[in-house]
Amino acid sequence: MVDYPPLDLPEDGKLARNITHFARALRKAGLPVGPGRVIEAIRAVEAAGFTERQDFYWTLQACFCSRPEHLRVFGQVFRLYWRDPRFLEHMMSMMLPAIRGMQEEELAKPAEKRAAEALLDGIEPDRPDREEDGEETVIEVDASATISAEERLRTLDFEQMSTEEMARAKRILARMTLPVRPVKSRRTEAVAGPLADWRRTMRRAMRNGGEIRAFETRRRRIRYPNLVVLCDISGSMSQYSRAVLHFVHAISNAKGQGWAKVHAFTFGTRLTNITRHMKARDVDQALADAGAEAQDWEGGTRIAACLHDFNRDWSRRVLGQGAVVLLITDGLDRDDARALGREVERLALSCRQLIWLNPLLRWDEFAPKARGIREMLPHVDAFRAGHNIAALEGLAEALSDPMDGGEKQRLLQMI
Repeated sequence: MVDYPPLDLPEDGKLARNITHFARALRKAGLPVGPGRVIEAIRAVEAAGFTERQDFYWTLQACFCSRPEHLRVFGQVFRLYWRDPRFLEHMMSMMLPAIRGMQEEELAKPAEKRAAEALLDGIEPDRPDREEDGEETVIEVDASATISAEERLRTLDFEQMSTEEMARAKRILARMTLPVRPVKSRRTEAVAGPLADWRRTMRRAMRNGGEIRAFETRRRRIRYPNLVVLCDISGSMSQYSRAVLHFVHAISNAKGQGWAKVHAFTFGTRLTNITRHMKARDVDQALADAGAEAQDWEGGTRIAACLHDFNRDWSRRVLGQGAVVLLITDGLDRDDARALGREVERLALSCRQLIWLNPLLRWDEFAPKARGIREMLPHVDAFRAGHNIAALEGLAEALSDPMDGGEKQRLLQMI
């Protein structure tokens, strides 16, 4: 283990060596820190001095941070590395599993777990020695109800993701594509196409003395629709909404997928627009800001009232030009079921395609017994599962084939 001296030790070589190890921790936490920046940081500290902690902090931050999303990770790594005298015990406690309900649980701040794992790379917590004499103590754990590592990654709180989990999630999302078919506009453009352009033909003939030498053509313009995501963040949807918002964050920041704009809304007891938060490059910051904006996280459910607010205040702004709507909810509502059916019908008439993702479809014996689900189901274009990344990957099928209704037809026969 590397010996981390206090900040005020002026021995030759040790400060530069610890700045190097600090830069390695920043790189493992996700910051693009290379050898050039390490040399610049050492030279800057030599020029500015390191007697004042505040000056030392701002000097290193100016050398290692190039984007706003780097500031939070840098602050956590700096605090654990340089300021906290018991940083090792603090980080070890963060990496060890905790039993909920047995002690007061303190959630890690955004980017704190990433900073802890970057500093503890290669360090394993102490394990009890095995008894050589006598019978070994065997602890049996019933893992029948646990989920695989990849399944856990898909439903894990993104603010608490470790560096390794974040990297694996990014690799999974990097392989995911959400293609969209272009939509033909009513407007045309003056290029080679199947439509005759008589205006341009006659205008060119007038320039040629009234002689028509060639027919000009045109074709309909191609444009891409908007993607609108309505995500339920009520208590029954909390473990799925975080995974969906991570997926929305990846789509919002991806390039070349064809979507004109991506709009994101959350709803529980009220509607919240989190589109601007999804534009942040760092997923920790995006999810933290979205959680702070949506005050009804893990609360009750009023789907009809929230959809009414969306249809009244936002539908004309974001659903124009053939938008595609993803509705992520379990359909368990406290409002009037008839009002819910009317709002979903209005939403379906305002968009080009309405796709409903319901995590309850993970059960093989699912049936539309709830009245809210029975009222919503006839008005959606597709009804699909939405409980894991594999289900999100199935969205490509629904978008490429408008006739693919998922489980809609089968469940309609049960109503």
